[in-house]
Amino acid sequence: MTRRLLRAGAALGLTAAFLGATAAPAAADPQLMGRCTTTSGVVLAVDFSHWGGPIYRSCGTTPTTGYELLNQGGWSTTGTGHDGPAFICRIGYSGHQNGKQYPTAAQDACVLTPPASAYWSYWHADPGAKDWSYSQLGAMLYKPKPGSVDLWIFGATNAEGTEGRPRVTADQLRAHNTRPQGDAGKPDSTDKASPLPPDVDTGPAPEQPTTKPPKTTSPEPKPKKTKSSVSPSPATSPSKTSSAVAAPRSTPSVVDAAPAADAKHDTGSITPVVIGAALVALIGGAAVFVARRRRRAE
Repeated sequence: MTRRLLRAGAALGLTAAFLGATAAPAAADPQLMGRCTTTSGVVLAVDFSHWGGPIYRSCGTTPTTGYELLNQGGWSTTGTGHDGPAFICRIGYSGHQNGKQYPTAAQDACVLTPPASAYWSYWHADPGAKDWSYSQLGAMLYKPKPGSVDLWIFGATNAEGTEGRPRVTADQLRAHNTRPQGDAGKPDSTDKASPLPPDVDTGPAPEQPTTKPPKTTSPEPKPKKTKSSVSPSPATSPSKTSSAVAAPRSTPSVVDAAPAADAKHDTGSITPVVIGAALVALIGGAAVFVARRRRRAE
């Protein structure tokens, strides 16, 4: 009886140790986007357009897990109280809104499993793949392939991944250079990362003036009329511009995330670890108690 209890306590101790280990992601050196290639590294992309932000993409090292990829180089996540850190409830990047994680605590307390209408869904695109695959594994179990793309989007995605699919293609996010570019120890610059395809929406271009300057050969009254006739144009132009900016909201802009130091991680609930440790303590204590009583009886 005593040996059985001790064995059970040891097994639970290993379980608690495993849970504690998974709560601490492995650190990795920050990588420029140019360090990822068609056959090395993994492109991590996170879509913050649900809150008016862009799609950030960065380069991660391999081999690793999807969870470690999402918790290195300035990225951080929070799990749920019900499922632990393995279920990604919040995602934050130190270069966006001072590292604020989304959804915020006011939007989701991350205690229970989020509903299917508002959660972070996980997508993959293997090297050379033109379409996305909805992840069939959790972030801690999936190991991205070198040259692939990992994408996280927030919203409503059904269990089959047929609804609520990404609005960008894998080709718009993946690395297209065949050799690493740039130095991970130097600041990011536009000539280090691969250029985005022309169909990627990067925001509206600055509006160019279309009104010709008034002629100087005309008498004074004419320039005044020209100015008065031109003056309504700037007033109407912003309204047109604002409507044009709002229209492409369905296609988020893509921004290369600058390399950043590993962020402080909030792994979410430690309930699984606490429960495991409590069971170990209870069973271990019971085993010791039984052993002592048995010795006294003998």
